[in-house]
Amino acid sequence: MKLKSLLVIAVLFFISCKQPTKEITNITVEDLKTEMSNNIQLLDVRTPEEWEQGSIKSALKINVNSDDFEKQALSKLSKKEPVYVYCKSGGRSLVASEILVSKGYKVYNVLGGYDEWKEKNKE
Repeated sequence: MKLKSLLVIAVLFFISCKQPTKEITNITVEDLKTEMSNNIQLLDVRTPEEWEQGSIKSALKINVNSDDFEKQALSKLSKKEPVYVYCKSGGRSLVASEILVSKGYKVYNVLGGYDEWKEKNKE
C-alpha cells in the first residue's frame, strides 16, 4: 500500500512539473450536475472503501490505484464520448485523466470531487 501511495505522489509531482495538458478540461460540480442531464460517461476512480461511503449515481467505478486500471478503463469506456472523472477531492482524478488523455479520450476532471459533490447536492 505504501508503494502505491508513493507512486501516486510521484505521478502527481511529475504532472505538476510539466505544462498543463490541453485535452483535460477542469469543471465544477455544478457543471457536472448540468451535464448529467445528458447520458454521460462518469468515472469514479476512488477506492472500494470510499465507494461504500457513497457515490454519484450512474458512475462507473474503477480504482485508479488498481494494477489493471488502464485495462479496465479501455474496455469499459467509449472514446466516442467524453469522460467525466472524479475522486474524493481532485488529485487522483487528475492522474486518471492524464492516463485517459494519453489513450485518446476527451476528459473532464471534476474539481472538488465527491466531497464537494456531496456537500452541494446532499444526495
